[in-house]
Formats: sequence, structure tokens, C-alpha cells
Amino acid sequence: MKPSSVDIPLHDIKPLVEISDHSLMIFIGLISIGLIIIIALLYLLWRYIQERRQINYRRKCYKSLEAVALSKPKEAAYAITHYGLCFADDSPRLKEAYSHLVSRLFSYKYKKEIDTIDQETIGFYRIYLEMIDV
Repeated sequence: MKPSSVDIPLHDIKPLVEISDHSLMIFIGLISIGLIIIIALLYLLWRYIQERRQINYRRKCYKSLEAVALSKPKEAAYAITHYGLCFADDSPRLKEAYSHLVSRLFSYKYKKEIDTIDQETIGFYRIYLEMIDV
């Protein structure tokens, strides 16, 4: 009988060792971390867009204050008083200017027949508009 190659004892080669494979877990972990980062970026983008779309109340008041039609003195006096109050508490200087402007507009509010707004009051109104920081 001839010896076959299977029967030859091998002394130099060690037997096969089982190696644990964690590549699937690492792959799932990387996918999970990537999804979390993408979801976080989408959330931040959504919040940024929502902030940009939100109405800025101060800007709205300022635009309304600029657009007051001084040709109608009664409506103008009420509008300036209403929209100007939005900025009155910004600084003591603005508060003082607002109170002075309101006291000048008082005579245009509660009368039935009103003259046009005088140039001095219009000047105070323009100065008040220039003092506002939006």
C-alpha cells in the first residue's frame, strides 16, 4: 500500500483558528451614525428655514411706521402712536422721543375736525424714524 498525501503528518503547520468577524456590526454602526448625522443636518436646515420664514414683528412695525400716510392726520396720529410703541422701550432716548412725539400727536387724535399735521411734528416723526434700529 502506498501512502497517500492525506496521511502524511504535518508538524510545521498549525491548525486553522476561527477568527470572529465583526464587520457586519461595524457596517451597521457606521450606517447608523451616518443616518443620525444626516437627520441632524436636515433638522438644523428645517429650523433655519423656519426662522427665516418667521415674521419679524419689529420689521413689520417699522415698515408700517414708514408707510404712514401723513395726508390723513387722524389716522396717521393713531398709526404713529400704535407702531411707534414697538420701539419705545429700546433705549431711554427713544422712550423720551416717543413720549414727546405722542404728546405732539395728541391734539390730532380726539377732535372731530383736524388741520394737517404741522411741519415741526413731521420733523419729530422723521427724527424718530431715523433713531430706530431694526
